[in-house]
Amino acid sequence: MSLSLIAFLVLVAAFAVGSFTKINAGLLATVAAFGVGTLLAGMSIKDVIGQFPAGLFFILVGATLLFAIVRINGTIDLLAYWAERLAGDRKILVPILMFLLTAALASAGAFTPAAIAIVAPVGLALGMRFGISTLAMGLVIVQGANAGAFSPVNPFGVLGNKMLAGAGAADDSFKLYAYCFVFNAILAVIAYVLVQAIMKRRAAKAEARHAGGDSAVKNDGGADAPAGGGVSGSGGAGTAVLTAPAQTTLTAGTRTRPEKVAATPMRILTLVGIASLLVLTTVLGLDVGVASLVIAAVLIVLDSSVQKPAVESMPWSAIILVTGIVTYVGMLEKMGALKELQDGIAGLGNSSLAALIASYVVAIVSAFASTTGTLGVISPVIEPIAMDPLLTPVGVVTAIAISSSVVDVSPMSTSGALLMASAQPKDERMFFRALLLWAIAMIGVVPLLVWFLFVQLGLG
Repeated sequence: MSLSLIAFLVLVAAFAVGSFTKINAGLLATVAAFGVGTLLAGMSIKDVIGQFPAGLFFILVGATLLFAIVRINGTIDLLAYWAERLAGDRKILVPILMFLLTAALASAGAFTPAAIAIVAPVGLALGMRFGISTLAMGLVIVQGANAGAFSPVNPFGVLGNKMLAGAGAADDSFKLYAYCFVFNAILAVIAYVLVQAIMKRRAAKAEARHAGGDSAVKNDGGADAPAGGGVSGSGGAGTAVLTAPAQTTLTAGTRTRPEKVAATPMRILTLVGIASLLVLTTVLGLDVGVASLVIAAVLIVLDSSVQKPAVESMPWSAIILVTGIVTYVGMLEKMGALKELQDGIAGLGNSSLAALIASYVVAIVSAFASTTGTLGVISPVIEPIAMDPLLTPVGVVTAIAISSSVVDVSPMSTSGALLMASAQPKDERMFFRALLLWAIAMIGVVPLLVWFLFVQLGLG
């Protein structure tokens, strides 16, 4: 067994242990990097430490700290209040606004799980108020986060742009963002329409069964009468789990008004800070991590009470996971293992086929592990594929980006787990089954679809 194969098997083992236990795969990968690097590859400890992704670490810390402050000081509540006021009694606007809100947060640099953690509790609650399936709303929110995930200032986008730069197409970073945004927007519409249609059909069947079993009872227009077109509270267990309870499915005339959230000076300054982040990074070219830390520090100076809860609520486990995996990948590259993998893929003799295989690999791995970590692992392998003159670099990278992120709805991933955490306790088992089935469908269909669109047809 070759040294490179042993090194890759150790990485797979770290992913496996992290997926099926509570042990952080990034912590295991960090320790393994020193073990494999020094004992097997003959590297010095200093060389292994040198593979730590300091730039990515600052991006993760800065972005997650900033958006922890956004959540804690009530700015996200203000945005949700504005969204509900804007929606009024127009039910269809609710999922659209939640999609756009999540996409905006991710586009501004919020780590995808952070954006979902911020919006999901608000979005699912709003969905129940409007009689929208919580599952449909959850899928829309995840797709919104994925839509903004490959902006140049998001950690996903940073890794995607690294692949583009390695393939000599650094100027196509906005194309990558735009293609991922549009694809996820279309997928959000499909998910919403499909789930809502299924729930409406199940509600109708449940209502028919109920009417058949109690045909002698007439509706006298009392308190137990179902609201017109709404889901009855006795509409069956399956329907009740997937849709809002009857008491939340109210007509436009009786739905309670949203609770007012004040636009305090601190919240307005926070919104200005988020806008400044986009300007500093996209217009002035300032490093995302540095810009996020500067804005976060200013907000903390203005209101020091947010510092402790913001730091404590940061996803340190995710940060350790991502940086640990990327450190190990850096060690693999340093010892030449990735070069052997690249040569093996090149041996296929068909870059298009290699891109398809890579798309399925990242989809499967990301369903059980960190998408950021997966992108970090696959990045050096994708760059030579994207450089094939018969393919477009942005097309190959877009296919990989979408394939790796579209399965984030899996309940074994952070995003899917956050949806389950935001759902009502009685819905947890349903959410787990439904999200797992959706993730399996995404693994089966999306890699082939995006490969055909962006690699074979060469869109981009």
